[in-house]
Amino acid sequence: MKVIESFREDVRVIENVWIPMSDGVRLAARIWLPADAEDNPVPAILEYMPYRKRDFTRLRDEPLHHYFAGHGYAGIRLDVRGTGDSEGILKDEYLAQEQDDAVDAIDWLTRQPWCDGNVGMMGLSWSGFNSLQVAARRPPALKAIITMCSTDDRYADDAHYKGGCLLNENLVWGSAFFSLNAYPPDPEIAGEGWRDQWLARLEHNRLFPALWMRHPTRDDYWKHGSVCEDYAAIECAVYAVGGWADGYVNAIPRLMQGLTAPKKALIGPWPHAFPHAAVPGPRIGFFQEAVRWWDYWLKGENTGIMDEPAIRVWLEDWIMPAPYHDERPGRWVAEDVWPPPGVEPRRLYLNVQSLGERPDPPDVVRVRSPQTTGLRGGDFYGYGADGDAPLDQRADDGKSLVFDADPLAQPLEILGAPMVTLDLSVDRPVANLVVRLNDVTPDGASGRVTYGVLNLTHRDGHEEPQPLEPGRRYRVTVRLNDIGYSFRAGHTIRLAVSSTYWPMIWPAPEPVEITIYTGNSELLLPVRPPRPEDDMLTPFAAPERGPEPDYTALEMAPAQRMIELDLTTNEVVYTTYGDGGDFGGAALTEITDIGLTVGYTMRKILRIAEHDPLTARARTEQKTVMRRGDWAVRVECQVEVSADAGRFRVEAVLEAFERGERILRREWDEHIPRRLL
Repeated sequence: MKVIESFREDVRVIENVWIPMSDGVRLAARIWLPADAEDNPVPAILEYMPYRKRDFTRLRDEPLHHYFAGHGYAGIRLDVRGTGDSEGILKDEYLAQEQDDAVDAIDWLTRQPWCDGNVGMMGLSWSGFNSLQVAARRPPALKAIITMCSTDDRYADDAHYKGGCLLNENLVWGSAFFSLNAYPPDPEIAGEGWRDQWLARLEHNRLFPALWMRHPTRDDYWKHGSVCEDYAAIECAVYAVGGWADGYVNAIPRLMQGLTAPKKALIGPWPHAFPHAAVPGPRIGFFQEAVRWWDYWLKGENTGIMDEPAIRVWLEDWIMPAPYHDERPGRWVAEDVWPPPGVEPRRLYLNVQSLGERPDPPDVVRVRSPQTTGLRGGDFYGYGADGDAPLDQRADDGKSLVFDADPLAQPLEILGAPMVTLDLSVDRPVANLVVRLNDVTPDGASGRVTYGVLNLTHRDGHEEPQPLEPGRRYRVTVRLNDIGYSFRAGHTIRLAVSSTYWPMIWPAPEPVEITIYTGNSELLLPVRPPRPEDDMLTPFAAPERGPEPDYTALEMAPAQRMIELDLTTNEVVYTTYGDGGDFGGAALTEITDIGLTVGYTMRKILRIAEHDPLTARARTEQKTVMRRGDWAVRVECQVEVSADAGRFRVEAVLEAFERGERILRREWDEHIPRRLL
């Protein structure tokens, strides 16, 4: 990737600035400025998140905000209250306090001599979420945002629940947040009070996975911070960016359909990552694209960005499933509105072991999937690491009901959300339904195109689920994830249906048999005809970035991802291990310019027996170190989730060490009613 070392504007970096909040708490910011900004004020671009601007995101922040400053902007990386070097206590995700603080910070920015009064917000994941949430608060200076890999609906498409099913990502992300929330500020920034702040964070830390498991339905807890509750509240311009391999991609079509403000969307083949560096590619010149967006909305320059199609997506093509792909084949296509007006539904009926243009006479088929169905499904949202994408689906297809269409006589392209409507019954009051749409090659390889899951007790909505009546016939619809995909001629469209999907979702408390009534059940594919305009799209620029700080990797953490089967017990153990992705696979890194050594690793262990859902166990183990000279701290935590038929159990241990001596140990053991999970 091209690295820009010299810009039209010389750049000045302020390592830490205190931004006062209305209640007296100070938030810590790192700021990049054009050298002459105090004489020639510029717009400000705010990125606001808890991931520690001083250390863990330093290598990511510097190339981005230096680039913006070099193009005539003030780049601001602000630590959320109670994280990094900011004062206070962080009690949960996306609280009203967080939004209040952002409004205060934006007001402070507009009063600085180097700011011209125009502000943008941007970010990926957390900072993409709060960019939308703060936009809904309408601070007058906020003119535009870029929201990446985020969601408009915290219940439907976040790391906690999907289709009313509990995601194991709730544990993984919740554990990472639990660990992050226990880190101290840097003494070089916080001064002598750093230790008191650290102890306060440790003593007030919360077991977030358990907190979120106490809200298994779409209640007011999740509605708060979900901008889909009132799209009209957002009046500034919105650029929504994401990837088909990210768990949050469904939010982008909804935003494009629901927002009334100026809007634009970009979806690549990317995972939970920035488009200039994402794997799989193609990677694009996203920093240049962002500058075009900011120049238009914050400086009033006609860059042409709003004259281009409002929606641009990567239409994926077949690729043999593998642990790693540097590039995903396909092509860029564009639409002006969502849903695309040219898309027409194509109906295929589920017949016995087949998909047909016409229904066969009614019949029944049944499946009781092993609890290990889903081991080839990849992560809920990957980061582009080896093995986090779906692998060949044949092993999971063999544990599912499969319905195959005839091989295609010509290519078929889809764009949108496939819909599957099933006439079915089950033999238990709580049941999960998993539907995968696969592309099968003539030699039998099976690649997952998209999928959907539904807790069938949520069949009529996510606010008031109802138990199922065993044996009763229901008609239910599952919306699969939005996707853009091209099926090749000669390939087969496959629909696979299962009752389990481990380790992505937590299993129902009992093994479930699903009966599907064929002839009346159907798949609707959103078929998009080719458009000549697609071939006239202007190519994106090649990726480039600003300079990166110097660092030295002291110890690597080779990624591990293993499946082990105990043939004496039929237990399968799925284990992953790696770093946090901040330092290119290093478990321990020295950041040269601040003389700080930091390190982080996480191990995930997910186990289940083939036929007993109550054997499910999910565990995370994390270790974080920070040291400089004779200052040395370490945080270790372990969190485990298990369940019986009526309750979840969440156990955790948090330990903090200073200079090798343990200064705190806290333990949790919480029991949570399953409530139709």
